[in-house]
Amino acid sequence: MLQSPHSSLQVAAVPPQRVPVRDRDQDAPWHTEAVCRRDEAGLFFAPSKEPTAARLSREEAAKRVCGGCPVMVECREHALLQPEPYGVWGGLTAAERRVVLARRRRREMELKKTAHDTIAAAG
Repeated sequence: MLQSPHSSLQVAAVPPQRVPVRDRDQDAPWHTEAVCRRDEAGLFFAPSKEPTAARLSREEAAKRVCGGCPVMVECREHALLQPEPYGVWGGLTAAERRVVLARRRRREMELKKTAHDTIAAAG
């Protein structure tokens, strides 16, 4: 999915979100169940000066690992709330997370404006 730097960023296909697993020990942190704990961190984080083709291949491999993870949703939300600036977290790259965060901010602003307009019209 190579794009020119001036084209709009599109979020790559990510496996559908699963309902968070709740049958595990509620006192254990979510990351204890993460599949990536068994993999090399290099799969999820880019080495410096990584060529584009190698980066895309590595990110797709990391996303495949995330796709089979029982805590993918928790991981993704962690990365969005922190926000984690690097690596693949919850099946999303840093660039994809920036898109999700921008959409969330835009949606929140639209909801606030709608609520404000509703209150102003009623008053």
